[in-house]
Parts: sequence; C-alpha cells; structure tokens
Amino acid sequence: MTSVPSGAGPYVRGLRFLRRRWPVLLRLAAWSVLETGQTFLLGYALARALDDGFLAGRAGAGLAWLAVAAAGVLAGAYGTGRVYGAVAALVEPLRDRLVTHVVTRGVREADDGALSGLTQQVEIARDTFAGLVMVARSFVFTAVGALAGLLSLAPPLLLVVGLPLAAGVALFAVTLRPLARRQAAYLTADEALAARLGALCPGLRDITASGAEERIAADVGQDIDAELRAARSLARFSVLRTGALAVGGHLPAVLLAAATPWLLTQGVTPGALLGALAYITQSLLPALRALIHGLGTSGARLTVVLRRLLPEESDAGSPPDAAGNAGARTPRSPEAAGPRPDPAAPAAPPTPAGSPRAAGPRPGPATPPAPTDSPRTAGPRPDPPPRSAPAPGAPALRLWGVTFSYGPVAAPVVDDLDLVLPTGAHLAVVGPSGAGKSTLTALVAGLLEPGRGVIRVYGEPVPSARAAALRVLLPQEAYVTSATLAENLALLRPDPVPEPELLASADAVGLTPLWERLGGPDAPVDPAALSAGERQLIALARAHLSHAPLVMLDEATCHLDPAAEERAEQAFAERAGGSLVVVAHRISSARRAGRVLVLDGPRTAYGTHDELLARSSLYRDLVGHWTTPSDPAPALRYPDGVDAVAGTGLTGDGRHVVAHRPVGQVQAPGDLRDGSAPGGQG
Repeated sequence: MTSVPSGAGPYVRGLRFLRRRWPVLLRLAAWSVLETGQTFLLGYALARALDDGFLAGRAGAGLAWLAVAAAGVLAGAYGTGRVYGAVAALVEPLRDRLVTHVVTRGVREADDGALSGLTQQVEIARDTFAGLVMVARSFVFTAVGALAGLLSLAPPLLLVVGLPLAAGVALFAVTLRPLARRQAAYLTADEALAARLGALCPGLRDITASGAEERIAADVGQDIDAELRAARSLARFSVLRTGALAVGGHLPAVLLAAATPWLLTQGVTPGALLGALAYITQSLLPALRALIHGLGTSGARLTVVLRRLLPEESDAGSPPDAAGNAGARTPRSPEAAGPRPDPAAPAAPPTPAGSPRAAGPRPGPATPPAPTDSPRTAGPRPDPPPRSAPAPGAPALRLWGVTFSYGPVAAPVVDDLDLVLPTGAHLAVVGPSGAGKSTLTALVAGLLEPGRGVIRVYGEPVPSARAAALRVLLPQEAYVTSATLAENLALLRPDPVPEPELLASADAVGLTPLWERLGGPDAPVDPAALSAGERQLIALARAHLSHAPLVMLDEATCHLDPAAEERAEQAFAERAGGSLVVVAHRISSARRAGRVLVLDGPRTAYGTHDELLARSSLYRDLVGHWTTPSDPAPALRYPDGVDAVAGTGLTGDGRHVVAHRPVGQVQAPGDLRDGSAPGGQG
C-alpha cells in the first residue's frame, strides 16, 4: 500500500496491491480449479447416474457415477485446504504493511490513535480482506464449474439458469457502491454516537454541576437521529440486495420448474433436470448469497478501516474521519464532543424522582463562565447569566412561607419557613440528619422549587438568572476539574484573574501549602490525586474569588480540621458586603455564626447561640452531642459512614469524625430505624 500517488483511494490501492502479487493469485487460482471440478462433477455425475444408470436399469453404472462425484468432493476438499495457504500468503503482507504504516505514523506524528489502529483496526482489515478473497474466489470458480456443467448437460439449461443468474449479479454490481456508501455512513454515525457517549460519560459530573443536562441531551439526540436516518437509508437500500439474491439465486429454480415441459421437448433428460437443480441449490445459490452478504457488509467495513489506516498522502498529517474525510478527528474528550457547558457552582443534591422542578428555563450557573482564553473552553459556550448587583437595602436572603416535600404524599422537609438574613450576616444551619439542611440550600440556590412560598436573594426571585449570579453553593463533595490550579480557581469568574488575587484568596482560605506543593497557579491538577480536604480547599478558594455576595457552605469544610475550617469560614465572613450560610457539623461553626437556624419541622427555631441554648431543647441536645468526647470511627466501617477527619496541614489527628457519604443521599420519613442517618443527609 505504499508508493501510491497522492489522492489514490482504497480501490486503486487494492488493485495495485493485487497486481504486484500476481504469482500468489496464480497459485490461488490453480488450487481453486479443484473446487471448479468438484462443482462440475456434482451435477454432471448425478445426471449421468440417473440417465445412464438407474433409469437405464444399470445400477452399477449409477453407483460408479456417484463414486466419481464423491471423488470430486474429496479432491475439492484437498484444493480448498491448499487455498487457505495461498490466501494467507496474500493477506499477511497486507497486514504487515498496515502495521508498518500505523507504527510509523504513530511515532512520526505522535498519533494517540495508533495503538487502537495497531491492536484492533489492523486485525479487522486483515480478517475482512481474507473473508472477501474467499467469498469472491468461491463464487467465481463455483459459477464457472456450474455453468460448464449446465452447458455439458444441455445448452437450453444454460439459457434458463444462466440468464437470471447474470441479471442478479448485474443488479448487485450496480447497487454495490451506493450500498457501500450507506453502510459506511451508518458505521460512521454509529461510531460517532459511541464516541460522543464515551466522551460524555466521564464528564457527567461536569454536566450536572453546570446544569447543562438539556443542552447535552439535545446534542446527543442529534447524533441518535443521524444514526437513525443512516439506518433507515441502509435498510431501504438493502431491499435491492435482497432482490439481487432473489433474481440470481431463487428465480432460476422457479424458471427450471416452469420450463420443464418445454425442456423435455428440447431433448433435456430427467437426469439433466436433476443435475441442473443440484447446480442451483447446492452451488450457485450458496455462493451468490455469500458474495452478496460478504461484499455488501464486510466490503464497506474494510473500506472504512483502510481509509482510516491509510489516509491520502496529501492529508497524511490529519487522520481521516470514519467516512474517509481527511483532516477530521473523532472527538475523544468532553470538550470535543460538543458545546461544553459553563463551569459553575458544584452540584447540589440530585432531585429525587417525583419532586417538583422549577418551571421554565433551568437557572443558569452561579456566576459567569470562565475566561474564554482557558484551554478548557474550546467550542461554543452558552451565554453567561446577566451580571447583577445586590439591590440597595435588600436583605441577603428572605423566605416567606416556604414549604417543600419530596413527593405529593411525603411529609414536608421544610414546612412554612419564614426567614430574613440581613446583608453581611453569618448564619449557621443545624439540625438532625434528614431535617432539611441541604434541601434548604438547594431551594435557595434554585435547584429545587418549593411547593409553596417565595424565596428572594438580594431582592431577586428564585429561581432566576439574576438570583443565580448572586449566590454560590458548595456541597460536601468538592468539584475539581483536570485543569491547571489557576483555571480551577477562576471557574466562577468571567475574566482572567490576576495571580496576586488568586494568591490572596488561596491564602485567605488556607490553600497556600497546597499551592506551593503543586508548583503554583500553572500547575496541572489531578482530582484523583488530591485528598477530599484538598479538593474542598480548592472549591473554597474558587468561591472566595467569585463575585457572588452570598456563599452557602453545605458541609463544604467537613474534611478539614477545626482550625482549617475556622480559617475558611472567617475568610468568607470578612468578605466586603458578603453574606455566609453554613450547614454546620461542629459546635464551633454554630458558635462563630451570629445567627443559628435549627431545622426540625415544627421545632424549627432561630436566634443566637446563647438564645437557642436557653429556649431550644433540640439545640441543647445537638450541642451536647457535639461536645461529648468519642473515639474516632474506623474508616468505611460504621453504617453511618464516618471517617477520622484530617488534622492541621491535612494530616490526621484522629480527634473528630465527619460524614464521608455524598450530600445527595435523602431518606424518606420513617426509614430512620435507629435515629441515625447517612452522612450529609438533609
């Protein structure tokens, strides 16, 4: 396949390859002659055994002709065995050239698809080419042997059988190229859909975090529709392939039966008629069926694979796509699979089945998208939500009669809640597991819609794009991407962030040690290589850099030690004009907050730490539970899912425990058998 002029397609290259190996083709043809003899004797010996033997009362002669037919079968089997050796001598050089080409291209161009080409596509080409050689050779020599036998038995038989056979082969030849194009288009659409899904599945968390489910579903739907159209076109055109088989393989038997009276008047013997029927059913029909199915399906696949492995030399630098178009590449990342959603605040708990969703468009990301010069923002991006400044004099958060339940017959998780949080205030939300703490943050973020009531963030109704731009929500599971540290920190900023500002926020929340260990803002971040606490520090610094004045930490510091948690909360409390809502899991968080909201249905209470100690029995119980010394739980051992928290500098001191399970775990009322619940619930 080398030394082929630029622009030569797979058909031209294939002919050149075969022409250079004419000695192997001659050897293949020589051994195939035995198969021709076997086919010839199958019908001819049967005719002679009937006419000259059994019908003439000479049983011995009939048996002798049958023995000749059996000898032909044995000779044909021997020839077929030698054929495989000749086919191997033809196919293995093709495989060697393809392997050489793939390895050379992979080394020269650093093609990351070379391994797939070497391990899979080359073997597909090798096996498919061998199969095509076998079916094409078998049809040619079988047809020659059968037609020669018909001519020997009676020339009129050649007219009855040969004409429809020729018509069927001609019909198939005419439809071969259009059918191959449709087969290639279907394979291309199918592989494009598989590549799209393969690229998107690792990024499902990104998609959920940025609220881009509907957009991605629409993009994937386009690929599904494209594959459906290609499949329908292929199915409609495949009818012609079935028609070719009917005309060339089945019609001769029908015509033979219909023309029997006329053939008998032309001197055709009963034995010759039986021999002709054997030629049709045992030789021509199977060979034609193998040819049509082999070339119609495997031929198109071979063309696609060869176009990928052997791009036209004029476009050698750019691998072809599935249809052979040079310069195109199948996307291998979520960025290349379609419009990438805007990075936004980490995802809140998923909405349980049957829960109400916000009517109308889904709220946009928490803040405008990352800078357009980021390498992770290739392709079209959705428009950012409008920038919105807090309304003068409006409280940071206001709720009127907010009620929410997970289902029409479920008990309300948040029941007729009224709340006013002034601008600049620091609120801690506490309560037993399942009381609705995480649900409340999701409602304020606009990720859930209340069954009743009104929510406003700085005077803006929730859900709305303007309200979304004024808040940022950090759940327990921190959202970190495989980008540089600077890109991770600037995900919630619409413009490039100067390094001094990045460093200031990193220092404020305690990220500086990790900053230095990674090697600065341009260092790549591998989320899997970071601890849960390190990922939380990155998310905290990102939220600190955002323009959103309202920050909600839904156990977003649970993997930090108390000192690191205090530093992070203090950093948010000191933001100019900023307001802070913390879902607390330690008594220290509640003590630092100016206001505390105790959630527990009808026992919900609101006030300062000292006020609630005086008038809320539930709050006194929680405080007593938090301050009671306990041994650290073994990691991943207790049913409530608690692990020893990391100590100062993210090294374990084993003094405290925190939930390690995802925030989105929600348990229906009545399922808390022993009063405990999964970590992060609510």
